[in-house]
Amino acid sequence: MLSPSEVKTVLEAALLAAQQPLPISELKKMFDEEIGADTVRRLLEELREAWKERGVELAVTAGGWRFQTRPSFQKYLERINPERPLRYSRAVLETLAIIAYRQPVTRGDIEDIRGVTVSTEVIKRLEERGWIDVIGHKEVPGRPALYATTKTFLDDLGLRSLQELPPLEEIAQTLDLTQTPPPAPQPAPDEPATAQPSPA
Repeated sequence: MLSPSEVKTVLEAALLAAQQPLPISELKKMFDEEIGADTVRRLLEELREAWKERGVELAVTAGGWRFQTRPSFQKYLERINPERPLRYSRAVLETLAIIAYRQPVTRGDIEDIRGVTVSTEVIKRLEERGWIDVIGHKEVPGRPALYATTKTFLDDLGLRSLQELPPLEEIAQTLDLTQTPPPAPQPAPDEPATAQPSPA
């Protein structure tokens, strides 16, 4: 029978080798003897504590536990791996936000909220990224697909649940910041650029 220290070492090795987050149920399968979920969780918390002063942290997401680079080190890593982050259009981001905060929703629901037609390309892009999926069909004529976010969406954002999403007001502000501000009005050629206060 493995000691708690040995179990912790096995957990560490598995998580360092994993390509995606591992839930406790998967981690338990590695051991011949029955190790309770509470024991595994306690050992994972000890591992998290042991790694807290390093450039890598042990985090828990919707999909399970994983090692990930601490955000504060990202600027250094980008110098050796200058991978440009994917950029998404405003339509994609708005559609994703509506699905995340109002799910499950139909394409018609999204169009009602956005006030414009949702292109097939927008939905396809989110599905290909693994962030949304069809979870059923609404029981109305035409039985439109119902969309919801996935565990991959939560994992990619480093969240355990939808309750950890930022308040909707913050999302709205972020989307407003992505808009190109209108050009400042230019004064007519015969007008002064700024009004001068009159002498007192």
